[in-house]
Amino acid sequence: MKVAIGQDSHRFDFEDKEKKLILGGVVFENETPCSANSDGDAILHAITNAVSGITGKNILGKVADEMCKNGIKDSKVYLQEALKYLNEKIVHLSIAIECKTPKIEPKREEIVKSIAEILNISEQQVGITATTGEGLTEFGKGNGVSVFACITVE
Repeated sequence: MKVAIGQDSHRFDFEDKEKKLILGGVVFENETPCSANSDGDAILHAITNAVSGITGKNILGKVADEMCKNGIKDSKVYLQEALKYLNEKIVHLSIAIECKTPKIEPKREEIVKSIAEILNISEQQVGITATTGEGLTEFGKGNGVSVFACITVE
């Protein structure tokens, strides 16, 4: 068994009226998008970093930046790239999200389904929690989103 933690955070881009907020591969309509050179999907980025923690092959950074320069901005592609190096079987994935907005609960099941499909695991193997953190951080104050992902493999 191996366990790894991945983290990612993005501030919101309150000026961009064209881009969509995407979290866990799910579009949140009428919400402020994340500032990023990619689609800014902090959930998929945190999962990608967790997978990299198992494999030792970092995708976010140099590899993803090159993909972005070549027009690939979909975070699903970055996660799929990280999964190419994963030889172990995913047992469970736990995701903890901190943000004031958007409210995660109305789309929680859709996010779980999206992640399970990307990872080719059952929805029962994906757990998601969300908090505002009582407004103690910039994320809880509504300035962005922070995500931790903990992956267990065997």
